[in-house]
Amino acid sequence: MTTARELALHVLQSLETGKQRSDQILHRTLQNSALNRIDRALTTGLVNGVLRYRFQLDFIIGRFYHHNLEKAAPVMKNILRLGVYQILFLSKVPDWAAVNECVKLARKYKGERMSKLVNGVLRKITPESVTLEEWLKEKKVEEQLAVKYSHPQWLVERWIEVYGREKCETILSYNNQFPSFGFRINRLKNSARQFFSDPIMAGSMHEESGIENFFLSKDFSAFEPAVIDGRLTVQNPTQALACLLLNPPPGSNVLDLCAAPGGKATFMAELMENNGQIIAVDHYEQKLVKIGSHARALGITIIRAVAEDARSFTLEIRPNAILLDAPCTGTGVLGRRAELRWKLTSETLRELLVLQVELLDHAAELLNEDGVLVYATCSIEPEENSLQIDAFLRRHPDFIALPVGEHLPEPFRQSNEGKGAILTLPGEHPGFDGGFCQLLRKIRV
Repeated sequence: MTTARELALHVLQSLETGKQRSDQILHRTLQNSALNRIDRALTTGLVNGVLRYRFQLDFIIGRFYHHNLEKAAPVMKNILRLGVYQILFLSKVPDWAAVNECVKLARKYKGERMSKLVNGVLRKITPESVTLEEWLKEKKVEEQLAVKYSHPQWLVERWIEVYGREKCETILSYNNQFPSFGFRINRLKNSARQFFSDPIMAGSMHEESGIENFFLSKDFSAFEPAVIDGRLTVQNPTQALACLLLNPPPGSNVLDLCAAPGGKATFMAELMENNGQIIAVDHYEQKLVKIGSHARALGITIIRAVAEDARSFTLEIRPNAILLDAPCTGTGVLGRRAELRWKLTSETLRELLVLQVELLDHAAELLNEDGVLVYATCSIEPEENSLQIDAFLRRHPDFIALPVGEHLPEPFRQSNEGKGAILTLPGEHPGFDGGFCQLLRKIRV
């Protein structure tokens, strides 16, 4: 039978090529396995841990691996990473067990000679033999932080420049913590008081988020039945801010561009008391199927899903509110998508900036006069956020930025400086992902 460590290796190998997310591959792999609950948890922990600490692991391996690690086969690198992660980060796993299991994997996938190499390298690595601070002390601050927190150095350099070292280090540290689950209570079915008065839920461990009907928890399983029956939605509170900024009243005609997977569309429908219309547009039809099934579970009937390119979509009646949740680098959610930090490049950013311009300009054309537009990303890069909005306002003199309304929670009213923009940085508000949203109005000129 395939072991937990071998399954973890399969997932890591699958991520070497292709664009699938680690959580999707992991879920599919575990579904098709016969592992028990404890081994499933080990597989999940190994995959997420290696993805988070890959750069640091490679730095440490490089001190003991007397060849060019970059030229090693991907399977060899991943076997060594799995071994070092267990030795340095998993105190409940004996070092000898970590070494032996990785030697077996090396023998199976690369032969006897490579298994001896893995054995030799891993037996030299112990918590006592790894003196990270000593090895890094002569290096530049950017490289020290990149290795210590296992992030690409180019990202560390840009965050230090934009936010300063202290905030940068907070972001880096937060991205390596195992994140809480965010939950939204479906106000169409129950209130927070009603939900937590249920004897089954009353004792569940959770924390308030500071946003009405949103809470946080490390325990997903306790709330899974309520997610299935539509009393709850899994959604980080940062995602709520764009919807609260738009604040569509009942009876609104809302256009949700780049809508999948639909969390914002369903929250807006709840804010609208399931009264009005939301047209949810996304390029990929298979993603829209999830919006429909999710809406049905929540008891929502006002969302119409449309599979079209949001840059060219047209409709007969102009909406009075548009939410554009634009594709972005996702640098605000690297704590949830650990592998994304290794796939991002400066070229990716440049390509996305062009796409965002096209989407914003088309949204501006579609919006009715005196209507409101919220532009949102899950990025913390100024080029995708405030600078993108500055450029948009220069191109569109018929738009103005609006101040944040009183209906938003106090911390977010204080931070926007009257510009109608909210930026959350990872680690700034406990449990909140990083993200940006901007409120704009179309005026007559």
